Amino acid sequence: MQRTAFFAYGVISHLLFLAVYFYFAGFMVNFLAPKSIDSDPAGPLAAAVVIDLALVGLFAAQHSIMARPAFKAVWTKWVPQPIERSTYVMVSNLVLVLLMWQWRAIDAVVWRVPDGLPTYLATGLFIAGVLAVPAVSLLINHFDLFGTRQVWLYFRRRPYTSLPFKTPMVYRHVRHPLYLGWALFFWVTPVMTVGHLLFAASMSVYMVLASKVEERDLVRHFGTQYEDYRASVPAFVPRLVPAKQEVAPEVV
Repeated sequence: MQRTAFFAYGVISHLLFLAVYFYFAGFMVNFLAPKSIDSDPAGPLAAAVVIDLALVGLFAAQHSIMARPAFKAVWTKWVPQPIERSTYVMVSNLVLVLLMWQWRAIDAVVWRVPDGLPTYLATGLFIAGVLAVPAVSLLINHFDLFGTRQVWLYFRRRPYTSLPFKTPMVYRHVRHPLYLGWALFFWVTPVMTVGHLLFAASMSVYMVLASKVEERDLVRHFGTQYEDYRASVPAFVPRLVPAKQEVAPEVV
């Protein structure tokens, strides 16, 4: 019964992420979302900025702290190991829902892309960013990243094994392609408002800082393999010629 319940919980967490993620895409570009990043400005400007930054800070803290090995060592004293990652995903879903629900729009326009081809190009790049995030995760084992592999192995009574050090395509060109997908997701929009700009800028700062912490954990886990890789592959600006070193899965 416990194995079945854990498996169901993991699958639900994963499916909920997909639903929240694609709703989040609509939220970012004011498309098919009851409330979007630019909906219904409310309250004084200063209060909106403080609340929005606090929401981004909560998102950043939850993602970074819960992903760290030291936190997991304590966390798994209460949360069973097979559903630890699924619980991380579930909490991430709830935090993102809270951010979208409580977001305070600041609708002053910073830029507006002209109608026609420029708008189509901006929309296409945004869609590319939306699709890039799950596509890149598939390269590093999407189902492990979202906890489904862990609950499946537990359901089948098989021990969990860590992912090997490998070279999945785009990782030979850039160390953090997942963050590049998120950058397109956050920055590319036909209409950039002050509120949207605040979100994109603060999330970009978080991603840069988070990448430093993640790489520290990867060095601890993979040792000189990751150090050699880091020395030969750029973090965010892709190189044209792929590196020969093998690439570690991204820690998120």
